[in-house]
Amino acid sequence: MRFFITIFLLVSAVAAQSQTLKIALLKYSGGGDWYANPTSLPNLVKFCNQNLKTNISNDIPTVEPGSAEIFNYPFVHATGHGNVEFSASDIENLRLYLMSGGFLHFDDNYGTRDFVFREMKRVFPDNQLVEIPSSHLIFHQKYHFNHGLPKIHEHDNHAPVAYGIFVEDRLVFLYTWECDLGDGWEDTEVHNDTQEKHLQALQMGANIIEYVFDHN
Repeated sequence: MRFFITIFLLVSAVAAQSQTLKIALLKYSGGGDWYANPTSLPNLVKFCNQNLKTNISNDIPTVEPGSAEIFNYPFVHATGHGNVEFSASDIENLRLYLMSGGFLHFDDNYGTRDFVFREMKRVFPDNQLVEIPSSHLIFHQKYHFNHGLPKIHEHDNHAPVAYGIFVEDRLVFLYTWECDLGDGWEDTEVHNDTQEKHLQALQMGANIIEYVFDHN
């Protein structure tokens, strides 16, 4: 089954060069507000389509980690505050999705790190969550971030950090912490971000999208 899912995702990536790309939002259990930042992904899609010349659909569905539908989306985004929980079937399905060519980006809105780290350890017990250095290609796509993630919101005033899980040298999971890209993607009047911060967040988001569709 894994072989056929891998082939499906590879064919989808090739077809994406001329067809509409599709991304999705992860709906998880545990009580965290997975639905936070409702304007963020639509704004990121618009920015990518205008500046990367992608053809990403404006229709952004929600998918659950245990669903078969997740395999329709090479890129899945998650966010929220607080607890995140995956069931045993979620774990198995998410592991298969990520090992078969899928990509999950979890952007910490605030307070999710311990929960996400715990659950991703269940997904990949033998793969460490590691800090991604500023030299990594994800920071050097169309836009260059020589110091790694931009700092969009204060939170606890720590430096922003990108964590990742690699499977056979392929980045399959990205966790962005103390940065809050999703808030920066939202309509500027929602968070009163400066135009500079809003643009930095969108550019970093575009880098993630470009990296996923070019390298996964």
